[in-house]
Amino acid sequence: MATGGDSLRAMASAKHLLVDGPNILHAWPELRALLRRDRDAARALLVRRLTAIHDTEGVRVTVVFDGRGPELVIERPTRQESLTVLFTPSKLTADDVIEQLIARATDPTACEVATADQAERRTAEAMGASVLTPEDLAAWCARADQRVSTQAAGLTRSVAQAWAKGKG
Repeated sequence: MATGGDSLRAMASAKHLLVDGPNILHAWPELRALLRRDRDAARALLVRRLTAIHDTEGVRVTVVFDGRGPELVIERPTRQESLTVLFTPSKLTADDVIEQLIARATDPTACEVATADQAERRTAEAMGASVLTPEDLAAWCARADQRVSTQAAGLTRSVAQAWAKGKG
């Protein structure tokens, strides 16, 4: 886990998907239900679903959640810099940090923001980013999950064939 305000500047230069974490947690029915029982589990499930996009498409993913203390908290669940979970300083919202990341991006048009918040969608678009609805993001995750399953099945077949040849 790392902290620091300058880290925002370093992370804002590559093409990536910016996810309004609290908004998506409340927009997806399965996450909303889990959120009532276990906030951390709901966050972890969202990140796990987004990992499929990151892994199959090479998309940089940043999930932003609201405040967790006085400083920005940066977590990298897969230890890759291209998959990041941010917890804003308590004085900022997820929307504030997403807007800062777009503003600091070398190419704001390379940013895609996933949120249902209409004000945030308009702001992101005005800054040059494109936007995704929570439903579009869920569909993208489902397609990426399918690709992961297909790739895993192909690998399993390849290993089985290699074993069969080795035993034959």
